[in-house]
Amino acid sequence: MTFSTNSESGLTLRPYRPEDEAGVRELIDADRLPGQPQYTPEERPAARRGPVPLVGWAALERPRINVLADAEDRPCGFIAYLSWADVQSGVISWVHAYEDPPALRALLGHALAALADCPQIDAFVGAPPSPLGPGGLPRTRRAATHDALVRTGFTGRRQGCYLHRRLPAEPPSAKPAADVFPCDFPPGYRLIVREAAEPVAEAVVSVGPDRTATLYWIETLPTRRRCGLGRKLLGQALALLAELGATEVALVLDDAQQYAPDSQAAPRLFDSFGFTLVDQLWTYRHQSPRAPRCGA
Repeated sequence: MTFSTNSESGLTLRPYRPEDEAGVRELIDADRLPGQPQYTPEERPAARRGPVPLVGWAALERPRINVLADAEDRPCGFIAYLSWADVQSGVISWVHAYEDPPALRALLGHALAALADCPQIDAFVGAPPSPLGPGGLPRTRRAATHDALVRTGFTGRRQGCYLHRRLPAEPPSAKPAADVFPCDFPPGYRLIVREAAEPVAEAVVSVGPDRTATLYWIETLPTRRRCGLGRKLLGQALALLAELGATEVALVLDDAQQYAPDSQAAPRLFDSFGFTLVDQLWTYRHQSPRAPRCGA
């Protein structure tokens, strides 16, 4: 089924088809940040399921994915969105269109119309870096997408920063401070520092098939901060990633940490290990108080 056609531009907005996958992959990779894993066929199920719902939310079985196709029926943009009827909320998960403003506005306008029953629609909700996105919208590198969201009624706010560093070919020496265990979710490794058999610091990391790595989190008990545990743990985590073949690593530093005690400790730690700021990550919300409910 075709949704709409612009005869002047020759663009057609229609549902996603399996044969669109190569074009969609190119659209995603065009917006990929340094250190962000590349989209591969293994990510197909996740792309079609959409974001992980919160506990107790009755999510749709899969998102609606629409493609903006050119005159030769090749994807030049796509958008994925879904809704939860029980919480009266919708989500725009991904939108990519080579940063072309008219294409972005057409895709967002279509999603807003399809989610018109939702009083609240979120876009680019935070998540760890993955092949489907860096965990928010890179505000500077995707300025056209930011502008299109604002022009279609979304309000944005900064939620964190995307940091990146390259790893040396030879793993740096790091005295083991943590026990290392494989973990299933997220798939990777958990490093735990214990004192008197009690965990006092923890980090979780993973390495993708393209040798990009993600630091999902690193945390030290408040009572054990300022003791150098974070530095030892991060050093061991980076050495482990290098040993596993990773050539670069990325992480998201959540803005919520700026209100916590020692709010500058994490930025100073990452800076001392050579991480650099790639971009600010933003999230967006569209509210329509007149909408009575959120339909599926």
